[in-house]
Amino acid sequence: MTDTTSTDTTEATTDRSESPAVDGALMSALVTEHFVLQSAAGATISESGSRASIYLASLSSCLVAIGFAGSSPKTLIVLACTLFPTVFVLGWFTLVRLIDTAIESIVAQRRIEKIRRYYAGLTRSAAEYFPLEDATTGTLGVRYRARSFLFTTATMIAVVNAVLGGATTAFIVASTAIATDELSVVIGVLCGLLFLGLAIAYQESRFRPVRPA
Repeated sequence: MTDTTSTDTTEATTDRSESPAVDGALMSALVTEHFVLQSAAGATISESGSRASIYLASLSSCLVAIGFAGSSPKTLIVLACTLFPTVFVLGWFTLVRLIDTAIESIVAQRRIEKIRRYYAGLTRSAAEYFPLEDATTGTLGVRYRARSFLFTTATMIAVVNAVLGGATTAFIVASTAIATDELSVVIGVLCGLLFLGLAIAYQESRFRPVRPA
């Protein structure tokens, strides 16, 4: 980390010494880029919250509808076999987009960090106001590691959607009377674990190129 920072600072100093006009144009461009990246990072957080809320609201509405149909077995089966799979597919769409926004945020933050390294090399006192990422505490006191993706909004939706998928499978198996209730529950649990494993494996493969070493 120290060698990289020193190299970046040296290169920045060399660029600045070439032409004041070029240096001023570069500073203006960097400030604009910094603002754009910060806006993009904020937008990804906002979109993630909105998409997660839409999915959870859809699931909640689905459960309410199922509750009202509980007095009619035929209506219950029709609604469950229609609504549950629909929300389950919506959950996968939501998961994919949440992973996209998380990766976009990571890339934006890393580009901002490069700009901060340039700021830190402007003067001798600038490093005090633009500290680099600490090896112990990380960025803003949070140290992100290789498995930090397991605690993202995408993983939260993956867990909920896996439970929904397992419950839907168990309900469909039980409603067809081809298995006992106990066997239906076992099948549902196994399918839920399978869905969760697939979601985590997909998420890990998407985060692999940008995760810390």
